[in-house]
Amino acid sequence: MLTLSKRQPDPGQPAGSRGWKQAREAFERFAANPAALVSAIVMLVLIVVAFVGPAIAPYDPVKIGTGPRLHPPSGQFLMGTDQFGRDILSRVLYGTRLTLQASLIAVVVAAGIGIPLGLMAGYSGKAVDGVISRFIDILLSFPGILLALIVVAILGTGLGRVQIAVGISLIPAYARLVRGSVMSAKENLYVEAARSGGCSTFRIATRHILPNIFVPLLVLSTTAIGWAIIIATSINFIGLGVHPPTPEWGADLGAARSYLGVAWWPGTFPGLAIVVSILAVNLIGDGLQNALDPRLKGKGAYDR
Repeated sequence: MLTLSKRQPDPGQPAGSRGWKQAREAFERFAANPAALVSAIVMLVLIVVAFVGPAIAPYDPVKIGTGPRLHPPSGQFLMGTDQFGRDILSRVLYGTRLTLQASLIAVVVAAGIGIPLGLMAGYSGKAVDGVISRFIDILLSFPGILLALIVVAILGTGLGRVQIAVGISLIPAYARLVRGSVMSAKENLYVEAARSGGCSTFRIATRHILPNIFVPLLVLSTTAIGWAIIIATSINFIGLGVHPPTPEWGADLGAARSYLGVAWWPGTFPGLAIVVSILAVNLIGDGLQNALDPRLKGKGAYDR
């Protein structure tokens, strides 16, 4: 189980100074990890592209006949054109926003539901814990992509429904992490002191326990973005997500699979975008974990 690294405070040093010193040390450890630092730069570039992509795209991403059909990469079309003569570079740039948006919203949905469930399961007693744990076990009995497909089948297709479906598939990861962390943290002395001081259960859970499991939650949220990208692009790949001609990495990869034998570029560049983004967020998660809790150096974000 992931835990927060604790240090004995220096009584001669102000609390604010200790906080800034620890933050600076964590940043220095993160920056000393080349893979994590490069991944952070890559992710920053992707975020910038998500905002400014429409402004820098050379062509309209949905316009048919922008160039010859299946034109290979050239000076005019840096990534070539697809089976409809649309510029692939423009579609990749536009698709960055939709793909990152879908994954971020899915993680917010998962955290917004999974964290309260984990808090209630870990702190409210055996009866509530039993009900929530059985619910989480039911969700865990389905692979993430299958659970998301079931939700899409119930709600219907569309970008918004895909975001909800992916978020639901990630709920068990948050609920299990928070539950285990809360059950460990609630036995600490600071919780006993808060309980003796008359703090309510809600205040203890949200003001005393939750901030002390921030590190594992941050690491999980980072790596969960990678899982969300995988699941969301997979749903779009099989045609149950965004509707054509919306530019999206998974949908474009799915549309190009029939042409891979005669043209490698329509599927290669969206696929590379997916691989690079997933690799970047996972390396960032490992780097954050090692920087914020050096005792866990070398362990994966989901190792518990």
